[in-house]
Amino acid sequence: MSLTVDTTRITAGRRYDTYLAMRSVQGGRTVYSTRVPLLDLDKILPVPDPAQPDPDNRKVDTRHAKAFGEYVTKHDNWVAPALLARDNGGCVFQPLDNSDDKVGYLDIPWSTGALGALSTIDGQHRILGTRLEMRRLSEEVAKAERDLTRARSADRSIKIEAKLAELRAALTRLEQESIGLDIYVEPNSVLARQMFVDVADNAKGISTALRARFDGSKIANRTLDRVLDHALFKGRVDLEQDRMTRNNVNLIGAKHVADLTKAVAVGVGGRISKRREAELSDEAVVEGVHSFLDSITGAFTELADVAEGTLSPSDLRSRSLLGSVGMLRVLAGSFHALREKEIDEDDITAYFATLAPHMSAPVSESGIWRRTEARRDFEPEASAPIMRTQNLLHLVSTVTSWYPNAPQN
Repeated sequence: MSLTVDTTRITAGRRYDTYLAMRSVQGGRTVYSTRVPLLDLDKILPVPDPAQPDPDNRKVDTRHAKAFGEYVTKHDNWVAPALLARDNGGCVFQPLDNSDDKVGYLDIPWSTGALGALSTIDGQHRILGTRLEMRRLSEEVAKAERDLTRARSADRSIKIEAKLAELRAALTRLEQESIGLDIYVEPNSVLARQMFVDVADNAKGISTALRARFDGSKIANRTLDRVLDHALFKGRVDLEQDRMTRNNVNLIGAKHVADLTKAVAVGVGGRISKRREAELSDEAVVEGVHSFLDSITGAFTELADVAEGTLSPSDLRSRSLLGSVGMLRVLAGSFHALREKEIDEDDITAYFATLAPHMSAPVSESGIWRRTEARRDFEPEASAPIMRTQNLLHLVSTVTSWYPNAPQN
């Protein structure tokens, strides 16, 4: 009797995995580009240890890593850039025939107990986050299975089975997902460290203004475009910058519009929790912000002039507290607080109008912002309130307590 053994099916002793990859050149270095299943990340790349930072990389933040893992689980349409890794020569590339040496099989050594293991240039939090999330889901599946064997009632069993099915589905999905990996061949350890510095130096973080435009997971951001349809904001919102300089031609930034939206919906210091997020209606939020904007343009002539295009935002900032983001947030918070007291919006507008004579900037020592309890929230000669949350909260409380009439000078 003769036996035929397919040696390609024997993996014992093998310390690498093989991927289909493209080979290219960047900055004079060979680069291999491939897709790696999430399950394989901790096999071919070192899992960062928050307690022992890699000397050639930054310290990893466990909280940030967990947040990435949870993001992947909760969002079926998650997106993330390719990981960047350095190979000191341990990877082996075998080009396919007729590929001009650009496409082939790439053997990547495992990260444990193998020479030539990869090191991470960019992506530590994605690697650790994926590992932690896989482990969390696996542990919760095991726990749910144990709970199911101990369940004594049908209702309890049904609930556990539903949870178990959800956990298994999430784990199965992650096991089928992959992420891009670009591997730079760099044997020189000094040049490899410089690669990390170069990546960090050239990375441009996303501004809060851009996040407000594109992050649809938060209702204050998701409703931004519709809020901007109001006459006061239309064409007067900076969609790129987080800070409003004195000469900025815009009235406000996208980040600040999101801040106003939250202030109208839940107050200046309010937080829109996941539960609250689910309860809020986009339409109701937009309507509420537009009602607030109607109120302040009805109460303050200068804001009405800005809405009509007869007064520029920079001129408004030069002479009025209403040109400051801080004062607009205080008015938004006061609008929310007064509506919570079930005060009619027309009455709120009428009350805001009594504040109009006190909006000149800079504030004077004899004015209401410096001779009343509001003085703790304004520096001398200030053109805006102090922007710390505790000051904005106190000022909202003060302004709300003056209803229905502001103090006289």
